[in-house]
Amino acid sequence: MAKDRCTHCKLIFDTNSMIKTDNGIFCCNGCKNVYEIIKNNGFEEFYSRLGNNNLNPAKNSNLIESNLENLYKNYVTRKDGFNQISLIIEGIHCSACIWLNEKILFSTRGILEVNINSINNKATILWDENETNLKEILTKINSIGYKALVYDSSKEDTILNAKRRDFYIKLLVGIFALMNIMWIAIAQYAGYFSGMDKDIKDILNFAEFILASPVLFYTGGSFFNGFKIALKTKTPNMDMLVATGASLAYFYSIYAMFSRKAEVYFDSVAMIITFVFIGKFLEVLSKKRASDTLDTLNSMVLNEVNIKTEGKIISKNIHEIMVGETIVLKAGDKVVIDGIITSGEASFDCSSLSGESIPITLGPSDELKSSSVCLDGCIEYKATSEFKNSFLNKIINLIQNSSSNKPNLQQLANKIASKFSLTILIIAIFTFFFWFLKSDFQTALVIAISVIIIACPCALALATPVSTLVGIGAGLKNNVIFKQSKTIETLAKCDTIVFDKTGTLTKAKLKVDRFEQINDINLELIASLCKTSKHPVSVAIFEFLKQKNITSNINLTNIKEISAKGVMANFNNKTLIGGNKKFLQENGTTINSNQNSTEYFVAFDKVLVAKFSLSDEIKEDAKSYIEKLKKLNLDIYMLTGDNEITAKKVANQLGIKNIKYEMLPDEKANFISTLNKNNKKVLMVGDGINDAIAMSYSHVAICMGSGSDISLEKSDVIILDDSLKSLTKAILISKKTMSIIKQNLFFSLSYNALTIPLAVMGFIIPLFAALSMSFSSIIVILNSLRIKKSKE
Repeated sequence: MAKDRCTHCKLIFDTNSMIKTDNGIFCCNGCKNVYEIIKNNGFEEFYSRLGNNNLNPAKNSNLIESNLENLYKNYVTRKDGFNQISLIIEGIHCSACIWLNEKILFSTRGILEVNINSINNKATILWDENETNLKEILTKINSIGYKALVYDSSKEDTILNAKRRDFYIKLLVGIFALMNIMWIAIAQYAGYFSGMDKDIKDILNFAEFILASPVLFYTGGSFFNGFKIALKTKTPNMDMLVATGASLAYFYSIYAMFSRKAEVYFDSVAMIITFVFIGKFLEVLSKKRASDTLDTLNSMVLNEVNIKTEGKIISKNIHEIMVGETIVLKAGDKVVIDGIITSGEASFDCSSLSGESIPITLGPSDELKSSSVCLDGCIEYKATSEFKNSFLNKIINLIQNSSSNKPNLQQLANKIASKFSLTILIIAIFTFFFWFLKSDFQTALVIAISVIIIACPCALALATPVSTLVGIGAGLKNNVIFKQSKTIETLAKCDTIVFDKTGTLTKAKLKVDRFEQINDINLELIASLCKTSKHPVSVAIFEFLKQKNITSNINLTNIKEISAKGVMANFNNKTLIGGNKKFLQENGTTINSNQNSTEYFVAFDKVLVAKFSLSDEIKEDAKSYIEKLKKLNLDIYMLTGDNEITAKKVANQLGIKNIKYEMLPDEKANFISTLNKNNKKVLMVGDGINDAIAMSYSHVAICMGSGSDISLEKSDVIILDDSLKSLTKAILISKKTMSIIKQNLFFSLSYNALTIPLAVMGFIIPLFAALSMSFSSIIVILNSLRIKKSKE
């Protein structure tokens, strides 16, 4: 029966059942249609990129129209005015598949960004809804033979747990078989010295064969899968070395068992696989420990919450909660959606993200952030955001995406490891022929296997990712989120730190020291104006007026907030302005003031009506941690929009010599840009909207967790508890991580440089080679775990 390859998927089929066209022969209509789409779009380069890899036959799939509304509602988010969604693309096998998916998506009108993660096949897509839609995006992916599923973190956690269980079972099989093989091996070694009947020896050899087989093919299955990938991608890896060495020892032992001409090495096979697998097991444990905080956050995400509607309390899916709905909380409930308390009073544990161990009591009008837990009492609160935009969900998404970009050192180590594996295979082949000519086949094979097994690209490949992973985990436990693993390397190299004053060095909880009403004005107008702004000055004045029982219910129109200047609005066709002296003067108001403190002026119809004098407290630990940062050889600058007197007062108290005051957002950005031109590696720390531009110019941007949404988005690192202690810890963790990475790389390269020549000279048997390789990986992992003990 004649057979041929499908032009698209490259699999072999019976020619009688294939579809023949002018373009080629295809196993099914799915493959034919996909090929035509790829050709018509000019993407034939995909097949050259595919190389010898095979694909699964393409399937024609129909989208469920009724499901699109649910996807838009629960999984599509808004970013910069465009729609964004995260998908898992099934069927991706290699870099060629990623290339094709990105090409077909980018060729679609309206798609602005496509980023596909090669590790988990997660695709993040940004598009303009006015030009395309989700149905067309999903149709495009399905049309080329892949299947797009919505990314759901809770489902991913279930999949990971299943993989862990499979990993544990394989490990138990390996350990059980190895322990029994060792008892048999002891009996054989004893018989070697005291004498043993050949029939007994054959029985023991066969028993070892039975026990070693599941270890090699079941426990070692992951190594063979890695071997296949190495062959397909033509990039030798550590799995290729392990699979090759163990297989050679296994099949040689079968030959020795039946020929009775040589000794068997089934015990070495079991040890090679089991010990290397234990190294992988420890790697999984280190990843699990590093992601403990993320597991804790994911466990807080409930499927349903209780809402109050028409006097009744019902359960509702968190993805269906709308802004303005009333949510009911009782003791023990977790807050998963942000809101404002409308009635009741209760104590809340906010330690999961803020690190604050002391419960806080909240009541009516207090803001309630997701991630906290109600300890006692019963409250009702109005949702101020949907779940997808809640603080908790934003933090979880940031953490889950934190390892998307690899550090430069990891990319270098991966390149070395891939070439290293091929080099070892070549050395092993030459070693075999050398010893075969010098001695005999058995000796040559055993020494060649030892060379393959003792070489450890595994330790080299683990040197950076495990350290980075532990660094991210250590950060989480110290209220620090590294949004990308690459940030750790960049942060460790920073030599200059630039602080915004308010909210970073000071508490950002301003208080009104003095209030002066200059002309007649309804104070409710001022309260209503300040209520529209989240700037610390406006918030402080609003709270001051609120304590004087002044309401803020006046409706203002054309409200505009100008960064670092103030707020303006219209009332009865007249302009109401609140802000600093310069802002009001620019808008036609005459002001006479020496400005010896932070002052806030209010003008109505260009007439000055009120003046507020405010002061801000320095954080208790600010001075001590500024000193610690100086000891880390960091040049420290302070930028602020405040006046000279206020700025110098704070700088003198903290011992900061380099200060810039009365700076607008663009001026801060220009200052950062100047530092960059002077070859400075700049770390910018801020928390407000006016810091966002400067942050984008810095090498690393750190945002305090209470900062504005735009600052959180522009930042590389987030300090959840707003403390300088955690900021210092972040810098120390980054420096410790880079130090450990360098130690790991040095150890891995030194280990291989020392042990490989010994193996080539025949001084190391396969058993000790397996132990030595596993031991080197364990040392790298244990050394990486030292990052957790970073001290101030």
